[in-house]
Amino acid sequence: MTAVPALQKALAAEHAAVYLYGVLGAQTSKSAQSALFHAINRTYAAHRAVRDELTVMIGAHGADPVAALVDYAPPGPTDTPDQVRAVARTVERRVGETYGELVAHTSGRDRSWAVHALAAAALQAVTFGARPTSFPGL
Repeated sequence: MTAVPALQKALAAEHAAVYLYGVLGAQTSKSAQSALFHAINRTYAAHRAVRDELTVMIGAHGADPVAALVDYAPPGPTDTPDQVRAVARTVERRVGETYGELVAHTSGRDRSWAVHALAAAALQAVTFGARPTSFPGL
């Protein structure tokens, strides 16, 4: 894999994350689960920003960014706050894995950016109850 396919894969993961955090936000009560709701909103905004950065990066490589799908199935039920947290952890793990691949297939500024994105995904997973790991993204 070269840089552009790795960037495209990361963008596809971010498209899914943006969609799924929208679903998670809709399943979370702002009044009953205020802390969870705000964490989901912050993470949603972060993924939107990263998605937009990836779109620019891919364009800078002379490629057309991959489009988002029409919808994405949540990787688990979202009926309770614990289920919402579990889905968020899964989303962050999946995004982190794509950033691990991006680190492996890029260099220079793209690699530096990927390292920061990988760290952010790992921290976001911890926000939703994931255990910290020595090597996130592997």
